[in-house]
Amino acid sequence: MKRRVIGAIAGAVGLTIPWLILWLTGLGHSDSIPTGAIVVVSGLAVLGGSFLLAWGAETAEKDVPRAFAIAVLAVLAVAPEYAVDALYAWNAGAFAGMPRGTESAHLAVANMTGANRILIGIGWSGIALFTIYRAHKTGDPAVQRRSGILTDALSLDRDINLEITFLFLATLWALVVPINGGIDALDMAVLVGLYIAYIVVILRGDVEIPEEHGGVPGALQQNPKRYRIAIVLSLFAYSGLIIFTAVEPFAHGLEQIGQSIGIPSFFMIQWIAPLASESPELIVVAYLVNKARSTAGFSALISSKLNQWTLLIGTLVLVYSIALGQYGPLPFDQKQAGEIWLTAAQSFFALSLLINFEISAREAITLLVLFVSQVVIEFLMIQELVRLPLSSYELLLVFSGIYVVLGSVLLVIRWQALKRLFRRSAKTVREATSLGQSPTESH
Repeated sequence: MKRRVIGAIAGAVGLTIPWLILWLTGLGHSDSIPTGAIVVVSGLAVLGGSFLLAWGAETAEKDVPRAFAIAVLAVLAVAPEYAVDALYAWNAGAFAGMPRGTESAHLAVANMTGANRILIGIGWSGIALFTIYRAHKTGDPAVQRRSGILTDALSLDRDINLEITFLFLATLWALVVPINGGIDALDMAVLVGLYIAYIVVILRGDVEIPEEHGGVPGALQQNPKRYRIAIVLSLFAYSGLIIFTAVEPFAHGLEQIGQSIGIPSFFMIQWIAPLASESPELIVVAYLVNKARSTAGFSALISSKLNQWTLLIGTLVLVYSIALGQYGPLPFDQKQAGEIWLTAAQSFFALSLLINFEISAREAITLLVLFVSQVVIEFLMIQELVRLPLSSYELLLVFSGIYVVLGSVLLVIRWQALKRLFRRSAKTVREATSLGQSPTESH
């Protein structure tokens, strides 16, 4: 193996070692080390772990369907978000009927919706804009240059039709979740069932001929299969451990720093903590974009949105019920219902942008501006810096309406593209379900 490759792996591992020592000795959660130092050390560990995770996923593409490798990458990258939200759901069940339990239930929904909106509002839009900006240096063939202001567009791999379709179905279901005033067993069955069906379909797909990789993944792929698989599993396990253990202190440290300068705790938990827990994924995707692998990077973002919008929401009621000691839907109030509606509406609009398998700079900026403006306006209202003839809940409904109207108009305009998307996905499902059958069985 080339010395340069060994050096790169050693450098990434080196970034994680200080945090690993703090975690193993218990100092990472003690008060003996300043908050700022914890944020720096855990943040560097997240950075190192993200590179190891990306290398593992790229190496795995030689042996498993790329969509499955990306799905594993997405789950590991957002695992910290699952842990944070599961903690709130657990406390909601353990302290049900008490103020702490009610607050924890609300925080579980707030954290989940914040993470999902960040993934689209900053992740999808930011990566699209970064890709278009970097294209003049990377020569990324996925970027289409067009005349006009902000008309350059990132073209997506049409093989992500399955992810977009399943995410579209999950989004439509999420629009009705708030009606019952809680996340219940039916929501879990539908949302988790959608994700399981998606995984089954992509696992039954053929292993594509892998792209030629350079750098670390390219060198690791040269190993015999048995060693290659062991390397990939080791990279996934180690990076997953580092990211899983480091993100919570990183997010908590940022919360403490924010609170010390006057930012409300609820606002920090909804926005700053999810932003920190989403950082491994954004780092991984930025790395892929920098290698002119923007389609793989954007596919990872879409896969992450799919597993967060299905597994994350669906499993909250399971965690809550276990802590409660019996089955019970995870309750939320009117404000949290508004948060779910807004999150589903944002997803609906974002998907309407992607059904033609591209996103332009103008569309990415629209996503970003809508997301940022809602967060900023709500923050200013909380701080009483501006006064509007709207409550916080009504503000959520206004932005939900904007997203739904814009998305509906786009779907009408792109109706033929939507039908082609569903037909392509149906074909993919049929091919997966018939794979391995004899000709008689498949007919």
